Amino acid sequence: MFRHDPARSRAFRLRRLGAALVAAVAVATAAGCGAAPTVLSVPTPTAPGVPADPAALNAADVDAWLDGLLPAALQRTGIPGATVAVVRDGEILTARGYGHADTGSGSGSGSGQAVPVDPDRHLFRVGSVAKLVTAVAVLQLVQSGDLDLDADVDEYLDFTVPRRYDEPVTLRHLLTHTAGFEERIAGLIGSDGNSPDLRTVLATDPPEQIYRPGTVPAYSNYSNALAGYIVERVSGTRFEEYVDRHVLARAGMASSTFAQPLPPPLADRVAKGYDAAGVAGPFEIVGTVPAGALSAPATDMARFMLALTGETVGEGPLLDLPTRELMQRPALDATSLGTLADGPRMTLGLFEEDRNGRRILGHGGDTKYFHSHLQIYPQERAGIFVSLNGGGRGGFDSHELRQAVVNGFADRYFPATSDRPTGVDAETSAAHAAAAAGTYTESRGIGSNFLTLIGLVGRTTVSVADDNRLLFAPGPLSATPVLYEEVAPWVWREVGGQRTIAMRATDDRVTAISYDSAFTLLPVEPARATAVVLPVLGVSVLVLALTVLSWPFGALVRRVLGRPRRDRAGRTARVLSRVAVAGALLALIGWAVSVVTIMGLQDVSAASLRTVQALQLIGLLGVLPATMRLVDDVRRRVGWHRITASALILLALAGTGWFAVEFMLLAPNISY
Repeated sequence: MFRHDPARSRAFRLRRLGAALVAAVAVATAAGCGAAPTVLSVPTPTAPGVPADPAALNAADVDAWLDGLLPAALQRTGIPGATVAVVRDGEILTARGYGHADTGSGSGSGSGQAVPVDPDRHLFRVGSVAKLVTAVAVLQLVQSGDLDLDADVDEYLDFTVPRRYDEPVTLRHLLTHTAGFEERIAGLIGSDGNSPDLRTVLATDPPEQIYRPGTVPAYSNYSNALAGYIVERVSGTRFEEYVDRHVLARAGMASSTFAQPLPPPLADRVAKGYDAAGVAGPFEIVGTVPAGALSAPATDMARFMLALTGETVGEGPLLDLPTRELMQRPALDATSLGTLADGPRMTLGLFEEDRNGRRILGHGGDTKYFHSHLQIYPQERAGIFVSLNGGGRGGFDSHELRQAVVNGFADRYFPATSDRPTGVDAETSAAHAAAAAGTYTESRGIGSNFLTLIGLVGRTTVSVADDNRLLFAPGPLSATPVLYEEVAPWVWREVGGQRTIAMRATDDRVTAISYDSAFTLLPVEPARATAVVLPVLGVSVLVLALTVLSWPFGALVRRVLGRPRRDRAGRTARVLSRVAVAGALLALIGWAVSVVTIMGLQDVSAASLRTVQALQLIGLLGVLPATMRLVDDVRRRVGWHRITASALILLALAGTGWFAVEFMLLAPNISY
């Protein structure tokens, strides 16, 4: 149910974290970064300043274009199947299926025969594209006067959400991912049972609020699900039932549902989802239903796009004209966002994804096995939807293929007609570039417990190039470095491309970079800088590991050479130091294993996490006996090699202790 974390599939990025921590413990030098992604060949975009003759947007041309793109791409990436729909001027131009909904292999539950994708029959899990349905449901109740976008959500809830700031959290914040909540991973996607009770999911261990409401775009499944629960509370109807009756049925989406598992009439129509090895996974149970549980065929998603562009395709319009226009315009301004408001912004549920000077609104979505994207062109009354039932063999294959489809559609049928001039003088641009240089991490993360470790990977380095340009490594929405130039004060555009970002600065230092409507880069705190953390952690782990290895080796040497055991003086401090060394090293291994498990969307028990915390605490408290040991060794003049060893052990325990405190490994809250 993740919104695709642009250029870094969110699930792929989180798995990289686990790999990085394992590498840090095993190698004790640096965090691993994962294998280089396989990047698809994407059609060259139309340059903003080069007018092009658009191809005729009709069924025959779209079919020919899709037929030339998708079959070869599926074969190249190993993605089993794709379903696509295109709408224009109130009608479904085409709905196409490619590859297989069931490959007939890779799962014991397979039919044994390959089943081609049928865009009208086969349901795909659309992930976070489902959030658009939730947004529509909220706005229907705003339209009827039952909800107020700017009222404190406490007025509608029967439980309390965590608050760090005095400002109210509103539905406007929830639908724009600016309520300030940290990420939650536990229970995101499972494979057993029915949909969990929505209130229980939201009220049990809710995420902490780590940003001031309305100020930092930080994508949040919890926020959207909370908006869905407010629909349930105010309407007096279970969320699934409300959207089935008032959104899906009203839009003519007769084969779509949020029900988990699928009802019997639809159960045999869902496409199988496949992992990188081509093995079919189970039907996914999304924990926060409003944020990503929708199953739908391409033809139903086409009807939904038509409804979003104002067409009546079922029982009636989803929203009246003023409310639909409200949904599709930016929902926050400079009052709270500052200069971030000059870049891509969220509407009430939709991402601004403009291209070629055209206004495009969209939303992507990912489950473990399915990867989707929907875009509408409000002014041209057009739209495109694509969904894949596998991620491919490379970590970025599904993202690159979806971009090839939606960007290729824009460039082919709605190309740019004029250039966009730059408007910042070189001196100002150079000053702004200098203010932006640094290392950044994602706003979407966890800031209240041990999973602050997520911030150790996926960092972006911004450096000055050519005096007044900026090199992002990796680039926003890219797997490779990208060069940007300033085109308006604090607004930067990709050199040779169309991607736009915006910055917010305080006291001549950039404090936030918004690179997608609900995604922001924030400066890494100095204490958590890679240049600080990796040397401290790497050297500390190396010393601890060598210390543990020296114990049996030293015993063996003493036995072979017939040397006596060390005297009993200072024995207690030495024993406690050894216990601390073992505890600290086992704790780091435990954190690595726990993070790998969690990032694979598997649960880790509270007992296991508390055990790791206990080991970490033993390591931290071991600084005291390690200090006593060093003082005793110096006082008794035991020799420079023993004194050096004692000093290194003390520093290593202090280093791992600092790491534990800085990254909140001992925080009482272990909810993730």
